Amino acid sequence: MALLPVSEAVSRIVSGICPRPAETVPLNLSPGRRLAEPLAALRSQPPFPASAMDGYAVRSADAVSGAELKVIGMAAAGHGFRGSPGAGECVRIFTGAPVPEGADAVLIQEDATVLPGDRIRVGEALPAGRNVRAAGLDFRQGDVLLEAGRTMGMREVALAAALGHGTVPVRTRPRVAILATGDELVSPGEIPGPDQIIASNAVGIAAFVAAAGGEAIDLGIAADTRSSLAGVFARTRELSPDVLVTLGGASVGDHDLVQEALKAAGMELDFWKIAMRPGKPLMFGRLGETRVLGLPGNPVSSLVCAVLFLGPLLSALLGEPPRDRTEAAILGADMGENDQRQDYVRATLTESPDSLPIVTPYPRQDSSMLATLARSDCLVIRPPFAPPASAGTLCRILRLP
Repeated sequence: MALLPVSEAVSRIVSGICPRPAETVPLNLSPGRRLAEPLAALRSQPPFPASAMDGYAVRSADAVSGAELKVIGMAAAGHGFRGSPGAGECVRIFTGAPVPEGADAVLIQEDATVLPGDRIRVGEALPAGRNVRAAGLDFRQGDVLLEAGRTMGMREVALAAALGHGTVPVRTRPRVAILATGDELVSPGEIPGPDQIIASNAVGIAAFVAAAGGEAIDLGIAADTRSSLAGVFARTRELSPDVLVTLGGASVGDHDLVQEALKAAGMELDFWKIAMRPGKPLMFGRLGETRVLGLPGNPVSSLVCAVLFLGPLLSALLGEPPRDRTEAAILGADMGENDQRQDYVRATLTESPDSLPIVTPYPRQDSSMLATLARSDCLVIRPPFAPPASAGTLCRILRLP
């Protein structure tokens, strides 16, 4: 089977995706969720002309320098003044309070001199509208301010509350089952034997899934035996997750049994092997309604492939339209020519206030070096057969989450 370009692989992985159905959740449970429908304002904000300062609500026609005004009442936030000031009158007012009908400006208290007998003297004249927040200044009833697909975060939750929503429609979380494979692996926290290592990929992928708005299901570690894998895949069919991610064992070595076991379980293989580095032995297929991503076993390859392939798949399941997530940057070091595979080079990124960010690739790019990936800010994308590139030239990057 020929090596598949990255762009075609992504297209085939997300092809025919139906977004997850919607559910309504309380607003306080919505952080991290994707909106399934746009949210419109159920009310205007502010719903009335409101004072922007502490001072006195006045009629601007009366507020000339040196004028004396009689204070006839008080308005505070949540407790408006029900009357209306007439000629030569004003109302003591505090920030956020409704401006009384008939008043059209707020004289700040620093510009007013308090006189005996509930009177004030105006320091400086002020025009109509001064220190008044007009009704609907922020938004008006019916305005659509949060679009479908938006991830609910601090700002979004606060805005939804101000719009008048106590509950919001969000996509149900895509369910991603994650299976690590290999006799050499032990779970984090366990003490590995002399020939074993700690399984780091699965917890990293689970964190990626959670951050992307999905629900990770840990299937544990399967041994390098057909019976162990068959049992896990039978259980996976019962769970019916949206996605099954397998880690390692998808190649064709004597101990690489994942692809064979998945086919025996009924998987229809779509493709295997990508023209990229790291991550060449990536596999994709379907096990019933479940989409199967077989990621490489090397830690860096696995996590890079999660960003490139699992990320767009989760976005599609959450109803987000496809988009180009790459951006331009400036190379901070020379790079050699590339071969037939698209290369994703781990690099640090330095922001520049006057130009594009500057990226500096790490000199060693071994796919087992997880510490290098953890220190990286982005991936420099090197197309197939790219010629040598000098420091200072443009490149394309993909920021790491």
